[in-house]
Amino acid sequence: MAETGVAVVTGAGSGLGRSIARALLAAGWQVAAAGRRWAALQETVAPPAGAALRETAAPPAGVALPVLTDVTEPDSVAALFAAAGNRWGRVDLLVNNAGIFGPAGAVDEISVADWRQAVDTNLTGAFLCAQQAVRMMRTQDPRGGRIINNGSISAHVPRPGSAAYTATKHALTGLTKSISLDGRRFGIACGQIDIGNAATEMTQSMSEGVRQADGSLAAEPTFDPRHVAEAVLYMAGLPLDANVQFLTLTATAMPFIGRG
Repeated sequence: MAETGVAVVTGAGSGLGRSIARALLAAGWQVAAAGRRWAALQETVAPPAGAALRETAAPPAGVALPVLTDVTEPDSVAALFAAAGNRWGRVDLLVNNAGIFGPAGAVDEISVADWRQAVDTNLTGAFLCAQQAVRMMRTQDPRGGRIINNGSISAHVPRPGSAAYTATKHALTGLTKSISLDGRRFGIACGQIDIGNAATEMTQSMSEGVRQADGSLAAEPTFDPRHVAEAVLYMAGLPLDANVQFLTLTATAMPFIGRG
């Protein structure tokens, strides 16, 4: 059985963050669920329907701590990790999941303000959370922990009109590699999961049609986000002397291999 501990999940109020937070809780992790909408966070951490009727052999439920957090604000991120530290005394896992698609457009079509919003959320937000996590992980006893960054297929190849999103996801790969290298001497592992077309609120439009490299619109297949949560559980459950550096998980028939 995979080991558990204390996890921080950002963007936990919806989509993949909600699926990941719930899966960790079901597996017995203590989870600080971070996001910008209190009602959504409360929904994420609410016991599932029928929980009182579970068999005794069901996995133990972890303890949830919803924390209002804006990952673009250093003080807000510091408060998130302080809350987790005050509650449980340590952090064993950070899932850097918060992100936005950002503005649609080529480099000459997007505003500086929209560019900065995408960078602040997708890249600087991940940096700020990793910074706080590493500060705790390198000094806690026992020392160490794991960071899992939510990349994207766009960390490999772009979609048309996605300059801001693609740039941040490529940069996130560099951040993952740097944390992985610098964290070795402190027992900190860092990996990245690159996801293509999980069926969430952010990807609803894909079933209607997505702009392709040749300018055409085509519907794209999606897959159940629980498979992402299962993959994160696998990565998180490894001992710290083993690491999934990069994992790519896509809908089988999505136009990723051969995109363009």
